[in-house]
Amino acid sequence: MSSEPVQPREDFTAVPDIICNAEIPDPFDQPGSLMQEEVFVISECPSHSQDPLAEQVFIGSTSSPLHSLDPLVEQVPIGSTSSQSADLFDTRMESLKARLADLEKQFVQRTEDPQLYMPAPTADTETPASQHDAEDPVNMQVAVSSAVTKLKDMLAGMEDLRKKTDAEVAQELEAIRAARAEAEAAAAEAKAKAVSIKPSEIVAPILTDMVRIKLYLPRDCEAYTAQSALVPTLKRKRCELDDGFDNDHRPSPPVSAQAIALPVVEGKSCCGSFSPLTPPTKRRRTVRILQGIAKTTAIASVGAVAAWFQRNIGVSAHIDSGKTTLTERILFYTGRIGAIHEVRGRDNVGAKMDSMELEREKGITIQSAATFCDWEATLPTGEKEKYAINIIDTPGHVDFTIEVERALRVLDGAILVLCAVAGVQSQTTTVDRQMRRYDVPRISFINKMDRPGANPWRVINQIRTKLRISAAAVQVPIGAEDQLSGVVDLVKWKAIYNKGEKGTEVVESDEIPAEVLELAKEKRRELIEQLADVDEIMGDMVIMEEDPTTEQLSQAIRRATVGLKFSPVFLGSAIKNTAVQPLLDGVCTYLPTPSESLVTAHDTNLPATSPPIPLTPAAAAPLVALAFKLEEGRFGQLTYMRVYQGSMKKGQFIHHARSGKRVKVPRLVRMHSNEMEDIDSIGPGEICAIFGVECASGDTFTDGSTSFSMTSMFVPEPVISLSLKPVGLETPNFSRALSRFRREDPTFRVHVDNESKETIISGMGELHLEIYVERMRREYKVECVTSKPRVAFRETIGKRVDFHYTHKKQTGGAGQYGRVIGYIEPMEMDPETGKDVQFESFVMGGTIPESYIPAGFYEAVEKGSLSGNQVCRVRFVLTDGLAHAVDSSELAFRLAAIGAFREAFAKAQPMILEPIMTVEAVAPSEFQSAVIGGLNQRRGTIIDSEVREEEFTAIAEVPLNDMFGYSNNLRGATQGKGMCQGYATC
Repeated sequence: MSSEPVQPREDFTAVPDIICNAEIPDPFDQPGSLMQEEVFVISECPSHSQDPLAEQVFIGSTSSPLHSLDPLVEQVPIGSTSSQSADLFDTRMESLKARLADLEKQFVQRTEDPQLYMPAPTADTETPASQHDAEDPVNMQVAVSSAVTKLKDMLAGMEDLRKKTDAEVAQELEAIRAARAEAEAAAAEAKAKAVSIKPSEIVAPILTDMVRIKLYLPRDCEAYTAQSALVPTLKRKRCELDDGFDNDHRPSPPVSAQAIALPVVEGKSCCGSFSPLTPPTKRRRTVRILQGIAKTTAIASVGAVAAWFQRNIGVSAHIDSGKTTLTERILFYTGRIGAIHEVRGRDNVGAKMDSMELEREKGITIQSAATFCDWEATLPTGEKEKYAINIIDTPGHVDFTIEVERALRVLDGAILVLCAVAGVQSQTTTVDRQMRRYDVPRISFINKMDRPGANPWRVINQIRTKLRISAAAVQVPIGAEDQLSGVVDLVKWKAIYNKGEKGTEVVESDEIPAEVLELAKEKRRELIEQLADVDEIMGDMVIMEEDPTTEQLSQAIRRATVGLKFSPVFLGSAIKNTAVQPLLDGVCTYLPTPSESLVTAHDTNLPATSPPIPLTPAAAAPLVALAFKLEEGRFGQLTYMRVYQGSMKKGQFIHHARSGKRVKVPRLVRMHSNEMEDIDSIGPGEICAIFGVECASGDTFTDGSTSFSMTSMFVPEPVISLSLKPVGLETPNFSRALSRFRREDPTFRVHVDNESKETIISGMGELHLEIYVERMRREYKVECVTSKPRVAFRETIGKRVDFHYTHKKQTGGAGQYGRVIGYIEPMEMDPETGKDVQFESFVMGGTIPESYIPAGFYEAVEKGSLSGNQVCRVRFVLTDGLAHAVDSSELAFRLAAIGAFREAFAKAQPMILEPIMTVEAVAPSEFQSAVIGGLNQRRGTIIDSEVREEEFTAIAEVPLNDMFGYSNNLRGATQGKGMCQGYATC
């Protein structure tokens, strides 16, 4: 090794090894440390932020996974949070400062000496590095001076950076990247030649001119690494977190994460990250440390990091599957309510989530209801973690499908509840389509395991075949029907029992009951096989004939569930208070966080064809929120919102994206069914409600700094109408009620018939309209008379037809002239947007002015020529045309488009469509022929049937027009023993 002195680069800092060799006790060996759940506060350890030398002290660890990520960020700070470590560190600093003061005169005489690194020892004499520092303390003083100088330079550099344009900043970034590459090469050379800094301890000097530094916390790093790598570095550098996770372990990495990592005082930004697969204990300590930073510095955003412990879920199912009963138990076990009440209000109280009087009378959910709770989950590894859960309970009846639609639009996950006896029913398939439309991962819960005839394995097979999603049980029941006593967890391999009054005590046992041991082994193998089909890592383990550990199995379930490839199936009985707590643990373990849900928005300043912009759930990001439900409250209009990005505060001005208006948030609340809890602010990923903001369902709100707009929810078209007339004189309350209902429910439509002048209301079914008529009587004291329901038919075409149509009219003066050429063809409805009418123009060369092109087409499809009903599932394509310089106008082309459409429509095999409902009828087996005969009389087509012991189920597709009064007829034909389980639109 050469003995020539090494000239240091200006971005390297020499560190005396008296600091590097300091023996700092492990803080986790000390009582009261973070291992004992103490929340670390940065300001209690001034040595990290006040001593310039502490800015440059790093200890390398070649065995750490940190080194494989970035060679320039592979050093770990030495700082410690324990008081003993801090005292020892301060003692070393004071001793060092005293020695430097004594040698100040010598330092002045040697200021012109350029040597900062001690020469390497010769082969004959090897001098320890610590001896060099003792003989030449100038190195230590230069390190101090260098640190102070660099800090001033960085402050000045930041001011310059703020004044530069984006192009200048981009150019400077490129220069920094080039300097970084050069520095890496120089660092290797410097490490090889430097002796005063031990290569085994300091593996790379730090670059002080980097614009962005990323510090990753690997899955298998020690908790001490998390503490020492993230906390002191983030504090010293005064960086903002961009809330990113390790992208290698994310199904959908947030590409916008770097955009919100704002440069701060030193011109640096730092990403404190950890993988979603990091063990919970290490995540908890890291999050608490980061929260400590946020409280003491007021510059760190820990939105997405804290959001890891948050879940936004919905509870959806077919009617009478036990959704509200399950939600009632969830609220009771989480401590949100103090007592359990009957859903149908038999105890004169009713379920908490059914706050409407009609809901308690009929025993069904009519409106979705939101609430929130906290749950300390027991994870598969045995560790406990506290989670915040937002819950929306949704209706199960097809008539109130819009409530399910807008709830799923803003949720990150869902619980799909199924009956252990009935299995997958008609509305279950509708809910499944809605979950797929919004890419909502789900876990399945087979409820009513205590009922006679319960067969969870048949239901799981129906999930696979009818819903077409891979599914497997993660539990096996202990006992059957009324002997149900608990479940066996196939992941943790433990028996779980509910003890105590109302099942509040959960008892876990390592001993699996002998009567279910073989079944549990079989179902665990089945679970692994199902996962191997959808998860690559689990598939490799199966090929290698490896038995997965508890953690590996739970991680595979989570990956497949979040990736929409798999649904873990839980078993239990909500009414019997059995296995509800393990379901809550599954919600926290397997459903995604707000950070893992890929949510996008469109920039209205960009072309419509531009790609959507991903949103990041960070408090420091610009606000983006979506209004998904309106409700008339005692204090005015109540608007339910989901905050996707940024934060919303009471008194804040927000921007209404559709109207461009700037409105103030006068009151901010969190909902617990019909109760409200006032709050001052709400963060990203949360659900809240605000008063006094005029808007519609699906509107986007921002803070005004962006022009983002989010896609609204899918709104189905009404299928049934009836005329409505108030008894006596029409009062203002009649119009007021209709206006309110129409504003709250997008599927409720009101119009006045042009010929009869009657008020016509339209909705999703008989029950839907009956509920609104009854609410008008109860809430507005308006008695109404209704007519017989009328079904909304539609018209469409069966083949493609070309058109070449000219509209020409001359009456003196300016006439009317317009020629349109193109074709119409059938199309399928877009399942995401519900759009079933489309206009496209391929006109080139300006033969038709742009403002004239779409005129008339949308007017033409409003009324078909067969029955006068709306035309659907048709695409109108314009390929050419001709305009006159004087006689052409928008009116002329509107009439030309109407004429062309009607002419082509008559030749395109026009047909009338009517709504078809999937009907599920259940009756005793002796009435099988009566049930099938009744469905055939109503033009029904039997598509499936099933006989279970003494019960018969028939599933048929029946025109809606023939379904009025079917429930009463079915009960009459079966001596009151038959019932209609529900309808679903085909």
